Amino acid sequence: MSSNAAPDSAPMTETERLQSRYPVLAALSAPAHSRLLQSAHWMRVPAGAMLFDDRQACEGFPFVVEGTVRVSKCAPSGRELPLYRVGPGETCIISSSCLLGHEDYNARGVTESDTLLMLLPKAVFDEMMAERPFRDFVFHLFAERIADLMQLIEEVAFRKLDQRLAALLLGKGRLLHVTHQQLADELGSVREIVSRLLKSFADQGLVRLGREQVEILDPVGLRRLSAEGSVKA
Repeated sequence: MSSNAAPDSAPMTETERLQSRYPVLAALSAPAHSRLLQSAHWMRVPAGAMLFDDRQACEGFPFVVEGTVRVSKCAPSGRELPLYRVGPGETCIISSSCLLGHEDYNARGVTESDTLLMLLPKAVFDEMMAERPFRDFVFHLFAERIADLMQLIEEVAFRKLDQRLAALLLGKGRLLHVTHQQLADELGSVREIVSRLLKSFADQGLVRLGREQVEILDPVGLRRLSAEGSVKA
């Protein structure tokens, strides 16, 4: 190795990674920035862990540094409808609304992968909302999420399930390693209906079904189906 080679850079600390994911923190006043970092509660959570559930109190504002959290609305029957996912640099608007409205959670949050997050205690969140950059950040992402949820409502209310399933299968490569139950969960439906639709897709030559996998044979046909619909559930 050449003596002039630059040494390997040291790995980023959790705090440095937090600030790289959330640049808004650098815009806080010095006292607020210091207060936020001193109050940070760090959590490493394995995949599949429930972070919050219906009717639980909201303990703080989560900053996701690594991993993904799926937020869903669950019915008493056990069916659930995924609302959105929270990745690094994003926020959970249900957490925001619960903190701002002093209400309990009305949805469920589950980690989809090993997740590193920083939880900002409720009292400190209230303090940070007095900082304009932080307040603008929260409400900007709030508006983005509301737009996503309006699109989801439109999908559920006005598009048939076969169209939504076709759209879900697209854009993930030729071979999807997924179960019928996972697809049903993603669509807020039940496995039996999704299995029947997939069999219809296979009969039309759109897909080939295997054990815990779906092979896309005709993406153009699926795209046409997602736009127009043709299969009855």
